Amino acid sequence: MEEGQKQNAQQPKDGQAASSKHMSIRSILGGDILANDFFKRQTRLLILIMILTVLYIDNRYSSQQELIEIDKLKKDLIDIKYDALTRSSELMEKSRQSRIEEYISTEDSRLQTATSRPYLIKKD
Repeated sequence: MEEGQKQNAQQPKDGQAASSKHMSIRSILGGDILANDFFKRQTRLLILIMILTVLYIDNRYSSQQELIEIDKLKKDLIDIKYDALTRSSELMEKSRQSRIEEYISTEDSRLQTATSRPYLIKKD
């Protein structure tokens, strides 16, 4: 009988076997879950999943940074367009014939407004 009791003591009971395979929060937080056969067999897959997750996060971050840069460049472009439009209108104002005549008359220049029409030269 002593041998039977020794064998029973060495073999785990059904409740103990189930509890050793049962995943609890304590086993997950303690890291015991990584010693599980399933995780040992799927190590390469888990590493691949982690690498793809890191690449996904990096790609998303890079995309957001590029969108921020695009918005900044759009604002700069609008500012430059407004500046170019302002300068163009200033040039148009200064190059009007009335403004040029006014400038010539105030500067005591010998230049005068033409009284005859300009000639059109055609090349045959």
